[in-house]
Amino acid sequence: MIARLRGELVENRPPYLMIDVSGVGYAVEAPMSTVFALPPVGEQVTLLTHLQVREDAHTLYGFLSEQERDLFRELLKVNGIGARMALATLSTLAPNDFRGCVLNGDVASLTRVPGIGKKTAERMIVEMRDRVEKMGTTTGAADIPHIEAVKPVSDPVAEAEQALAALGYKPQEANRMVRNVAQP
Repeated sequence: MIARLRGELVENRPPYLMIDVSGVGYAVEAPMSTVFALPPVGEQVTLLTHLQVREDAHTLYGFLSEQERDLFRELLKVNGIGARMALATLSTLAPNDFRGCVLNGDVASLTRVPGIGKKTAERMIVEMRDRVEKMGTTTGAADIPHIEAVKPVSDPVAEAEQALAALGYKPQEANRMVRNVAQP
């Protein structure tokens, strides 16, 4: 099991990262909340990881905080939720926001996550209610040195760019698309 990586960020192409650890390049998939909080390429990073071993692939997922990783693991236990949808959930909602949605039965907020419809959101609420009650309410990013928590976005243009990136668009393409339609 690979639980943590510390090394140089060599490549940052959301949602894929490459971390060079002592000459070995690890391909890591990460939620947008993690990707946007990383330092520039060439800097040192520390990510907590989850290794998913399947018959056809070994996939490594990276997170800034233990809370994000724990929520990712809990989401994988929900019937019908796979790794891609769990990453999309973490890209759209912070762990504390997700916790609030589940505890308050907020289906509308959960359906904002790409790929989650009303029935899936309802199933998430039912299956996750007991689990999120046990989860803490701290951001968790402070547990990792030299990494700041993701700051909330108050700029609608930046928020739209992040949303498009979470949907799989390249950052440059998302920027161009938003700038074409942005109005003062």
